[in-house]
Amino acid sequence: MIATGDAVLVLNAGSSSIKFELFEVPDAPPPIPRFAGQMEGIGAAPHFTARDATGTRLADRRWDNGEAPGNHRAALGVIIDWLEGVLAGRRVAAVGHRVVHGGPDLAAPVLVDVAVMERLRDLAPLAPLHQPHNLSGIAAAAERFPGVPQVACFDTAFHRAHAWEADTFALPPEFYDRGIRRYGFHGLSYEYIAHSLAESDPALAAGRVVVAHLGNGASLCAIHNGRSVDSTMGFTALDGVPMGTRCGQIDPGVLLHLMTTEGMDAATVQTLLYGQAGLKGMSGISQDVRDLEASANPRAARALSHFCWRVRREVGALAAALGGIDALVFTAGIGENAAGIRAAVCDGLEFLGIVIDPALNAAHAPEISPPGARTRVLVRQTDEEGMIARHVLGVLQRSENA
Repeated sequence: MIATGDAVLVLNAGSSSIKFELFEVPDAPPPIPRFAGQMEGIGAAPHFTARDATGTRLADRRWDNGEAPGNHRAALGVIIDWLEGVLAGRRVAAVGHRVVHGGPDLAAPVLVDVAVMERLRDLAPLAPLHQPHNLSGIAAAAERFPGVPQVACFDTAFHRAHAWEADTFALPPEFYDRGIRRYGFHGLSYEYIAHSLAESDPALAAGRVVVAHLGNGASLCAIHNGRSVDSTMGFTALDGVPMGTRCGQIDPGVLLHLMTTEGMDAATVQTLLYGQAGLKGMSGISQDVRDLEASANPRAARALSHFCWRVRREVGALAAALGGIDALVFTAGIGENAAGIRAAVCDGLEFLGIVIDPALNAAHAPEISPPGARTRVLVRQTDEEGMIARHVLGVLQRSENA
């Protein structure tokens, strides 16, 4: 049984990093954030940082010798060793995990057991950059916290109420029945944005909102009355707009050509599409928007121009799916911090009532559209870890009441 004062640990394991956040269980929700940080550069140049809830840096460590953590399990060990020093007697009563793909059936957060793990391993080929590391985080946490409940929260779950028309491919129906359909991703981020809008601006939250989650992974989502209507990502997290190293939407005929004419096998194509494409592949420089904005290389400018073109195109498509648009929300690393990208995306969307105030945009104001604009343009910080912590408490309470 979870009790007031206990701790909930949230882990978000990516391809080369583990983000974590420790929450305190309050008398009444929401959970209270206490400590957060990450281990990045796993397998290359590990860098561990941690901070408290005020943002004060409490740890900053790099390794330059053979003692560096070389895999996710070792990295999680460093994180947990550090957390034990700040828990101050609090018990870790549950661990919540971001899991990218839940497939057609896992449409809500669940307690992890052997059967759930087997189902999630079967989905790993659909999210090769994320799913294996998500699952290794679960296994490592179970080893360090034996008997402590583990809760898996899925990036696909928020999109499971889509209409059939939005989720199907134009294939014979037996393929849909076998799970080959559009799933959508970044659902925990979109769910948090929808939830926070409902708290701060219920009237707007009940309307037609397009959210642009723009980071190293990027997608957009159409939300009406707090529910996902459509998303730019599909069967895998490759679809939609270009990303840091992922291609985004591509004509499937290109893939057939690469394999039949260029002689590339499936593994080589996968490496190209997931790791050698996107902003990094187009620019030949970096996947980091900050590096590209600072570069004088014309390939950098062209990569950013294509990225903004595709995001702008998808805003229009999702507005059509909603039958109109009341607000555009930018979130995630690029969306929250890259004023130039926001301006370039919005330039040309005046027909949707989308205009921005340059001064407000440069200041990263919470609302960057001018007063009285027909369509509001917002900048919001997402909080996937906070959303996971809420889900963990909900799952445990339902389990105790069952």
